[in-house]
Amino acid sequence: MHLASSEPAPRRRRRGAELQAALLDAAWEELMERGYAGLTFAAVADGAGTSRPVVNRHWATKAMLVRDAIGHASDKFPLTDPDTGSLRDDTIGLLEQLNGAFTVFAVAMTAQLAAYFEETGTTPAELRASLIDERWALIESVAQRAVERGEIDGSKLTPRITRLPFDLLRHEVLMDLAPMSAHAIQEIVDTIFIPLLT
Repeated sequence: MHLASSEPAPRRRRRGAELQAALLDAAWEELMERGYAGLTFAAVADGAGTSRPVVNRHWATKAMLVRDAIGHASDKFPLTDPDTGSLRDDTIGLLEQLNGAFTVFAVAMTAQLAAYFEETGTTPAELRASLIDERWALIESVAQRAVERGEIDGSKLTPRITRLPFDLLRHEVLMDLAPMSAHAIQEIVDTIFIPLLT
């Protein structure tokens, strides 16, 4: 009688983008669990089911690995244009999309990354800019559409006011380390942002 082998099936070898994604996912998990100071290439390799030399072939330093892991995690929160036809609903739609992403990164931007900023000589603002700046074109286009529709006064649309709802969202999430409620998002738009522009 033939008995099934109790040996585990060999792992399928991953290559290219699939391997890199697994390594970055493992690095993000290590960062969230142990912080920057506690993250090691060996632990990342183990988490991804591979060997340390594989990690070393992709990243020369821990700082480079962490930077790419943060970018990889950020890519899981793409920003899409709500284009509802009103500034209010567009802004609420964008804030709701960013709410989850800001919560994830609020955790990473606190104690977990203190050692990263010290080692690399960079600041949270620089990291935020590298992750958020590519999304600002969409955010600004939402406000510009409202000007073109005659919905708001374009002369009042300064860069600081354009950023205001998103700055308020980021601040509250950083302070609470939790997503903002839907009611609070609507309150920001209805009682602060829109009145400043009309």
